[in-house]
Amino acid sequence: MTNNDNDTGAGAPPPPEPRRIAPRSPRTALEPERVPPPVRRRSDKARHPVVVVGNAIFTLLVLVTIVIGGVLWVGNSRLTTPGPLAEDKVVLVPRGLGLRDIADLLVSEGVIDQPLTFVGAVLVQKARDDLKSGEYMFQKQATLEDVIGTLKDGKVVQHSLTLAEGLTSEQIVAKLLETDFLAGNIREIPREGSLLPETYKVVRGTSRDQVIKRMQQAQRSVLQDVWERRVADLPLRTPDQLVVLASIIEKETGIPEERTRIAAVFVNRLKQRMRLQSDPTIIYGLVGGKGTLGRPIMKSEIEQPTPYNTYVIDGLPPGPIANPGRAALEAAANPARTRELYFVADGSGGHAFAENFSQHQRNVAKLRALEQSQRDGAQASPGATPAADDAEDTASTTPARRSDRGNGSTRAR
Repeated sequence: MTNNDNDTGAGAPPPPEPRRIAPRSPRTALEPERVPPPVRRRSDKARHPVVVVGNAIFTLLVLVTIVIGGVLWVGNSRLTTPGPLAEDKVVLVPRGLGLRDIADLLVSEGVIDQPLTFVGAVLVQKARDDLKSGEYMFQKQATLEDVIGTLKDGKVVQHSLTLAEGLTSEQIVAKLLETDFLAGNIREIPREGSLLPETYKVVRGTSRDQVIKRMQQAQRSVLQDVWERRVADLPLRTPDQLVVLASIIEKETGIPEERTRIAAVFVNRLKQRMRLQSDPTIIYGLVGGKGTLGRPIMKSEIEQPTPYNTYVIDGLPPGPIANPGRAALEAAANPARTRELYFVADGSGGHAFAENFSQHQRNVAKLRALEQSQRDGAQASPGATPAADDAEDTASTTPARRSDRGNGSTRAR
């Protein structure tokens, strides 16, 4: 069997069909043929579970970071935003309050406006255990940061407690008992002259006994300092005697410039063994720690014997008649260098001093004339009340720093 070259065998594949080329325009024929982009297959590594989990964690961390950043930004903005207080305000934060209780208290007092914001800020700052109770002054428009800082630092309000010079210990105790920002009771009245009158800074809730101890400590410190700087020829043997003399000086005058001259009169009298003749000692001998007589001294009381009446006893009384301040202690330790032995009220709030008895009598006569003029004017006024017949006629009616001051002593008898 013969085969022609153009014949195909029975099992041969059919010849391929010729590629049909679609007719193109001349312009299209000049453009390059577009080949479809290859299909990208995701690598096996990208599909690995570890990679998938890692991508998810990374995405979560990014989201958390964004959220935390936003919260911190908002929180910082809240911390530094001016608060709602329209003016400065004092708020008492009692002991034992929890964090939420403090937040509610601050809201009710108008210091802050959002309790949860306060609580959150305290927790973020880990300051929950650092907040302190007490009485606080919050400034006008205090920010949340200011409020938390104040409570953390314990910047409590300091109250001024002023105890005037010349008060007796009993009077000081009475004043402490009526001071409402102090706490507790006082077990006993301190020894006369053992307290230093001063202005003390105390916080609300300070115990009254603590104030007493503070005043006693201050008095010991000042007395030691003053005693060490006393003049050499002072006729006093002990610091206690200095306190006694200073207490008399304190009660005799409220004019600072007179203290050293009053001290000089008493020191000169002590050196010459003359009786001190101080009116305040009469009063203390009559009423003791109550301090005030409430009326002029009677003639009959001038010679009335008491352990403190320096018109009757020689030298200093057995103890102080008040609690002198530092200025009176300084005057007693460093009196003026004068020869004056007498003084009497001059009718203008001060005293007239004299070196001898005759000069003193003239000063007394001037005072009596002034007082008589005042009495005549008072009797001419409607509703005037005549003075008691037994009242001491040389008692001064001039105003002094306190109503329990002396009347001007060492007078002509």
